[in-house]
Amino acid sequence: MSRPINILGLSAFYHDSAACLVRDGRIIAAAQEERFTRKKHDSAFPKHALEYCLREGGIKLSDLDCVAFYEKPFLKFDRILHSYLAYAPSGLKSFLMAIPLWIRERIWMKTFIQGELPGFIGKILFPEHHESHAASAFFPSPYQDAAFLTVDGVGEWTTTSYGAGRGNQIEMLGELHFPHSLGLLYSAFTYFTGFRVNSGEYKLMGLAPYGEPKYVDLILRELMDLKEDGSFRLNMKYFNYGVGLTMTNARFDALFGRGPRKPETKLTQSDMDMARSVQEVTEEIMFRMAKHVRQQTGLKNLVLAGGVALNCVANGKILREGIFENIWIQPAAGDAGGALGAALFAWHQVLGNARQADGVHDSQRGSYLGPEFSREQIRAYLTSGNIPFTELSDAELPERIADLIKAEKVIGWFYGRMEFGPRALGGRSIIGDAQSPKMQEVMNLKIKFRESFRPFAPSVLREKCAEWFELDGESPYMLLVAPVAKSRQRTMTTEEQGRFGLEKLLAIRSAIPAVTHVDYSARVQTVTEDFSPMYYRTIKKFDEKYGCPVIINTSFNVRGEPIVGTPEHAYLCFMRTNMDYLLVGNFLLEKKDQKPLDKDINWLKEFELD
Repeated sequence: MSRPINILGLSAFYHDSAACLVRDGRIIAAAQEERFTRKKHDSAFPKHALEYCLREGGIKLSDLDCVAFYEKPFLKFDRILHSYLAYAPSGLKSFLMAIPLWIRERIWMKTFIQGELPGFIGKILFPEHHESHAASAFFPSPYQDAAFLTVDGVGEWTTTSYGAGRGNQIEMLGELHFPHSLGLLYSAFTYFTGFRVNSGEYKLMGLAPYGEPKYVDLILRELMDLKEDGSFRLNMKYFNYGVGLTMTNARFDALFGRGPRKPETKLTQSDMDMARSVQEVTEEIMFRMAKHVRQQTGLKNLVLAGGVALNCVANGKILREGIFENIWIQPAAGDAGGALGAALFAWHQVLGNARQADGVHDSQRGSYLGPEFSREQIRAYLTSGNIPFTELSDAELPERIADLIKAEKVIGWFYGRMEFGPRALGGRSIIGDAQSPKMQEVMNLKIKFRESFRPFAPSVLREKCAEWFELDGESPYMLLVAPVAKSRQRTMTTEEQGRFGLEKLLAIRSAIPAVTHVDYSARVQTVTEDFSPMYYRTIKKFDEKYGCPVIINTSFNVRGEPIVGTPEHAYLCFMRTNMDYLLVGNFLLEKKDQKPLDKDINWLKEFELD
C-alpha cells in the first residue's frame, strides 16, 4: 500500500490567515490563525493553525509532500508596483510604507516558507489567488460539474473571475481586474459609513434594510459603468484605495454631500440609505454576473467563493431567481478559505487526482474542521480551576438545554470540533429562544456588546425548514437569506409600518421575532444530524417539547474578539458577559454558581471598536 500524500494549504499576510491539511484529497483539518492568537482577522503567518493541522493529522513537517500558498507573490507585487507608478506622485506615503516590506520578505515567499517549515523538503506551489478561491468553491462542492464565480476585493490583479469546473479540473473563462472591484466598492461604503474595512462589511449588509435605496441611481451614474453582463468599470476619480490610505476621497464626499462617519458616532438615516443603496447595487451586479455565467457555461450548478460570496442577501437573490438549479457556497469564502482551495488545487489540478461528487453531499463535512476537546481534557480544565459544573449524559443533555432555552436563558454552546470560516454553526455558538421578543436586544447589548440593529441567525431542523422559511433546500453554512414563511409572519399596524430607521426594530414581525430582520428575512442555517448530532438533537427536543424547530445561533464571542477556540476562551467569555449558562462538552456551568474572575486577568479590557 502506497504512503498517503499530505498537502498543506496556507493563506497569510493580508487578513484571516489560515492553514489546511489535505490527505489523499480528504480535508483533515483547517483553522484560522485568529482562533489561536486571539487577534481578530490575524494576518500573520499561520504558525499556530499549521501546528494544529499537523497534530490533527498525526504527522510532522517532514511528512508533508507539498505546500500550496494561496497566491502568487511576484504577480501581486507587480500589481502593487504598477499601481503606484500609475498614480505617482500620489500615494508616496503608502508606497514608502509598503514597498520595503515587499522587497525584504513578501516577494521571497518560497524562501520565507522554507524557513518557517524546518524539515520540510517537498514542493512549494503558488496557484493564483482566484484559482485558490475557485478551487475552494468547486472541489469540495457536491457537484461533478459546476460553474464558478469568485468575487472579492483583489488578489494579484483579478477582482472577479468565472469559469467551469468539471471532474478534477477548473478552467478560468473570464476575469475583471484591479482597480475595478465589487469587493472594494462595498468596502468603500463600509469605510464611509464608519465601519472597519475587511471587518465591518457584514454590518453594512445588516444595516441596509433600515434605509432607502435613494443613492442607487447616483452610484450607477457617477461611480460606475455597469454592463448587462455584470462587468463594470469604476470611476476612480472618487476613490483613494488605488495607492492611498483611505478608501474614498474629497470628490466622494462632495458627491454625497457629507464626509465619512466617524467610528462609534451615531448612525444617521444617510448611513442607512447608503448601506441600502450599495447593497442593492451589489445584488444587481451579482445577479447580472450569475446570468452571464449561466449563459456562457451552460451548467446548471453554481459554486461561489471570495469575500463577496459572504453577502448572503445577494446569494439568496440568485437562488430565488432560479438562474441555476443548485448553488453551493464555500463557508470560508474569504481569504481563509484560500488555504483550503490551494491544497485542493494541488491535489486535483496539479497532481491530477480523480474526484467524485454525488450531487448531494459536499466534502467539507459541515465545516467542522477545527480543534476538538475530549471529555477528559475539559474535566481537567474545570477541576484545575475549581470551576463548579454539572456533568450531563448524552441522553439528558438535549432536554436540559431545551428547557433552558424555553426559560429564555442565554447559553454559551461549546461542543465538538470548531468551525472553519467566519460563521458559528453549532460548534462555538451562543444560543437562545428565537420566539422571545426581547432576546435580540438582550443578546446584542448585554452579551455581544454590539450594535442593537445587528440581526441574529436561526438554526432550524433541515426537515422543518420549509415550514418556517421560504427556502426549500439546504443552507448548512448560514450563507443564504430567505423570507420567513408567510404563515409565520405577523401583519404590522399602520403605525408600525410608518416607522423609519432603527425605530423599525421595535415591531414584532413573526412568531420568531429574535431572528426576523426588519424586511421579514432571516439568515438561515439548516441543521442535520450527520455532522452535528448533539446540536441537532437539542433543537429537535426543543421542537418536540415546545413546538418550534428554530433557535437563535450567534457566534460565541464578543465584539472585537475572534470566536472562542478553547474551553478557557469559552469560560472567560462566559464570565465577562451576562450569559446565564455555559455548556462545554457535556459539562454545564451556571453563572450564579461561579466565583468572580481574578481581577488580574487582562481579558477584554481593550475592545477593538470596529
